Amino acid sequence: MTVFDPGTLRVYVVTSGAFAGRSHAAVALAAIDGGATAVQLRAPELDDDELLTVARELAPRCAAAGVLFVVNDRPAVAVMSGADGAHVGQGDDREDARATLGPDRVLGISVTSASEARAAVDRGADYLGVTVWATPTKPEAPPGGIELVREVAGIVAVPVVGIGGIDPSNAADVIAAGAAGVAVISAVAAAPDPVAATRDLARAVGAPATPGGRRTA
Repeated sequence: MTVFDPGTLRVYVVTSGAFAGRSHAAVALAAIDGGATAVQLRAPELDDDELLTVARELAPRCAAAGVLFVVNDRPAVAVMSGADGAHVGQGDDREDARATLGPDRVLGISVTSASEARAAVDRGADYLGVTVWATPTKPEAPPGGIELVREVAGIVAVPVVGIGGIDPSNAADVIAAGAAGVAVISAVAAAPDPVAATRDLARAVGAPATPGGRRTA
């Protein structure tokens, strides 16, 4: 299992190219400027070559800022781009993801139940993603509520990140339930000022004013 600072998950921004005409890179760079501690490049509409181009642009920018950088769903692209790791869902081959990433990169896995959480840890997950509330940006993910965050955080030794319907008004509730951090898509990507939106989220969860450290080994 990769050793990394769970604090890097505190303010976790997931990119989207569907809002306000912004590119994935623009969302990611705004999040970095606003104090994000982690950025996930999530671009299902891009093919591997297109995704690799964006990932290669963002990997050094995140590294320079001390921001954890992961690529959604495509571990091979994460490796080729120099990203810190990848995040996969239940529909992906989780065992292959760990094999592709190797032992030193971070692997996040989305889970929807306690049994999935235990299985994900057994497959090498370094952190788990739990959908808290329903969200149109991830309609396929069933919301588990604060209760699922609390349950999962209580049975696994790896950090848990809440995602889905989170904004500065409710982010602290997710942290109070045991999550190491909160992940957002539209709360930043669709905001009129994504830098300010990231800062607001950071304040809500008591994150430092500057990004935290990346994985240590």
